[in-house]
Amino acid sequence: MAAITAAMVKELREMTDAGMMECKKALVEADGDMDKAVDVLRTRGLAAAAKKVGRATNEGTVMAIVSDDATKGAVVELNCETDFVGMNEKFKGYAEKIARAAMAANVEDVEALKAVDAEGETVEDVLTDAIHTLGENMNLARAAVVEAGGVASYIHGGGKIGVLVTFDVEGIDPASDEFQHCGRDVAMQVAAASPVSATRESVPAEVVAHEMEIYKAQAAESGKPENIQEKIATGRLEKFYKESCLTEQAFVKNPDQNVTDYVNEVAKKLGGTIKVTGFKRFMLGE
Repeated sequence: MAAITAAMVKELREMTDAGMMECKKALVEADGDMDKAVDVLRTRGLAAAAKKVGRATNEGTVMAIVSDDATKGAVVELNCETDFVGMNEKFKGYAEKIARAAMAANVEDVEALKAVDAEGETVEDVLTDAIHTLGENMNLARAAVVEAGGVASYIHGGGKIGVLVTFDVEGIDPASDEFQHCGRDVAMQVAAASPVSATRESVPAEVVAHEMEIYKAQAAESGKPENIQEKIATGRLEKFYKESCLTEQAFVKNPDQNVTDYVNEVAKKLGGTIKVTGFKRFMLGE
């Protein structure tokens, strides 16, 4: 039997909002396995899907940028030792330079990115210069590059979260102010609501299977007939899609419509079509 520490109970409570004693019981039942303990609590109806605790293990910044024609974007996470440096505009300038190099070279692998040209020097040189100039150790944690009919970005909390959203666009200039305003709103939604995927079709099959397993276990606890249990589980899966898929989430700026409704409304005004296809969301230290 694994030893259940107070720190483990605290972490599970932060992830699920369940009570301390219930968290301890769940951890005992799961023999200290955090993921299994979450499932125990969910089956008992004591927790929703676990939140990503998302505590920053490093300081630094997340930088998200979009090309001038708004068909390409890059997001990078650059870590440092203190929040003081992480919020420094010069430090953010280094992060932006690295993001532009990643976007131009279409490179996401961090080690490969270090050898990429960044305005006449390598990304490795940029990092070295940043370390010498700002006097702290730094680490390029991750990078992502996207390309689509339209791309928009949003940075939250001065670099705590960076988001890129990709769109299929027809009959609309993705670099136009109107489209970028819409795109930024959707990217802001991703930052705030942290969806699992862009659409229900893009939710990984293993995630759907795991959710359904939990909902069936919850339904079985009700003691109702099996055919009713199946309906209960299916209904809860539908609720999961509406809460976890970006295109089906209630729009944060107007909860009376979902994100797809909002995007379609903008597209109609602009005389074309806009469809959300994907996103990248980096949270500092995640």
